[in-house]
Amino acid sequence: MDFMNTFRLALRALARNKMRSALTMLGIIIGVGAVIAVVSIGQGANYKVQQGIAAMGTNAVFVAAGSNRAGGVRQGYGGVKTLTVDDMNAILREIPLIKQAAPSLANSQQVVYGNQNWNTRVTGTTPNYFDIRTWPVQSGSVFSDEEVDLAANVCVIGTTVAKILFLDEDPIGKTIRIGNLPFRVDGVLESKGQSNVGQDQDDVIFAPYTTVQRKIQGITWLQTINASAVSQQASIAAVAPITSLLRERHRLRPGTDDDFLIRTQADIEDLADQTQGVMTLLLGGIASVSLVVGGIGIMNIMLVSVTERTREIGVRMAVGATEDDVRRQFLVEAVTLSMMGGAIGIIFGLVGSALISNFLSWPTLISGKAIVAAVIFSAAVGIFFGYYPAHKASQLDPIEALRYE
Repeated sequence: MDFMNTFRLALRALARNKMRSALTMLGIIIGVGAVIAVVSIGQGANYKVQQGIAAMGTNAVFVAAGSNRAGGVRQGYGGVKTLTVDDMNAILREIPLIKQAAPSLANSQQVVYGNQNWNTRVTGTTPNYFDIRTWPVQSGSVFSDEEVDLAANVCVIGTTVAKILFLDEDPIGKTIRIGNLPFRVDGVLESKGQSNVGQDQDDVIFAPYTTVQRKIQGITWLQTINASAVSQQASIAAVAPITSLLRERHRLRPGTDDDFLIRTQADIEDLADQTQGVMTLLLGGIASVSLVVGGIGIMNIMLVSVTERTREIGVRMAVGATEDDVRRQFLVEAVTLSMMGGAIGIIFGLVGSALISNFLSWPTLISGKAIVAAVIFSAAVGIFFGYYPAHKASQLDPIEALRYE
């Protein structure tokens, strides 16, 4: 018997009990749809995280103030006050892999304009910080190097701060109060949205680091050095020489811990990829349980079908059908059920992903690999769970099958 005849017989047998066939496919439909929707959510989350990482800048290298141990208690990162502007200048001077760098220090401050006030993050830095972060201004301009040298009371604000303090008013040239100090607003930055950890990147004010150091925080050290390497490979290669340089400058003895922390953009991307990959696999695995349940349903229905059609099997064997013919017929029926369920499940998964994206404002990315995997898994479920009933049907004794009532 050729495959097409077997396939037609399978469709005819399934059509006799349309409701039962539909309910049998339901487990596969739900399983495939859930897998595709969950994987698309995971892929969308990963894309969102990668966008947040890309917003950090190009080929970024971050050097942060480290931790120390005092009285047996280990402080968190930022507890050591040894990172300075001289360290940053030494990195630029002695590490050719680093093309530019900018200092950074930040804390929360209450900001007031007119009858509006807001608590936000005030970050001190230099003009090239915005080049490193690829963060252009929406209007106005950033403060200058001369204003950094003079510790001038000027600032650039994010779009969130601009909306809250100024509403529909143009902020450029206006004076706001940060703490007890007046600051002139020179520019408004373009919106960057949320970071990969859910922080509003636009809820920020930037001012010359000298102003923040001397007039707001009253310190001489830095919290972070934001650097940009000549290439992505260079950002990874620069970690070792920067470590050696800073250990030498901070006079750290061999065997003692670093009093600083170095991270590259590649490190953050790898960590994010691993985390998102594990989460996607976990959620996909949970959703795949529905496919196994659907497969068990197929096996159950096919066993019932074998019992109901015992006399039909006996007639077919009596007129010349072989064991392989009978086995193939029931196996094709099982695979047809699972593949039809898989096809409908793919449609449900695509529609579900679109609904999640539209109504929950969550980015989803349809994965071609997930669709292919769902199709293969559907066929595998049909073959795996359909083989036993098919084999049982092929082993029936024709004489006994003909006597079956």
